[in-house]
Amino acid sequence: MTNTTKNKRAASPQLRTILLPTDFSGCANYALPYAAAIARATNATIICVHVVEPIAPAVGYTGFAEPLPIADISEQLEDSAERELPKLAECDECAGLNVEEVMVHGDAAAEIVRVAEEREVDLIVISSHGRTGLGRILFGSTAEAVVRHAGCPVLVVKPPPEEEPA
Repeated sequence: MTNTTKNKRAASPQLRTILLPTDFSGCANYALPYAAAIARATNATIICVHVVEPIAPAVGYTGFAEPLPIADISEQLEDSAERELPKLAECDECAGLNVEEVMVHGDAAAEIVRVAEEREVDLIVISSHGRTGLGRILFGSTAEAVVRHAGCPVLVVKPPPEEEPA
């Protein structure tokens, strides 16, 4: 065996842990089959992560409505995530796979990157909402920020063309 062959084997990546961020949207579900297929082929663990983002109170007072109970809304979002994460881990695509559930609080992209670093993730599989133009400018792109800042490879799964936003 030549040194080149030995070096190629030593450098070949091993996928032990895959991070699957989700916001439980239909679009986020497009990444699940990819993460599951890769995990099944490599015997990797999937870490499903959901980020509960902070809710910023509306600025200004109109006098027409009571202020929103921000704490109640945040608690409802967390309760919803606690119900949805186990469903994701128990879906048909994940049958027989080792799946962990993680819920964190903060900015979605920053928290996804942080969890990936802390858990020494080998691959992030994330969906893109497929926004372009003004929608992307207004809402930003979590997937793009993750690609830019992650220390590991990132697979971005786009929605099918018929489901991409116009």
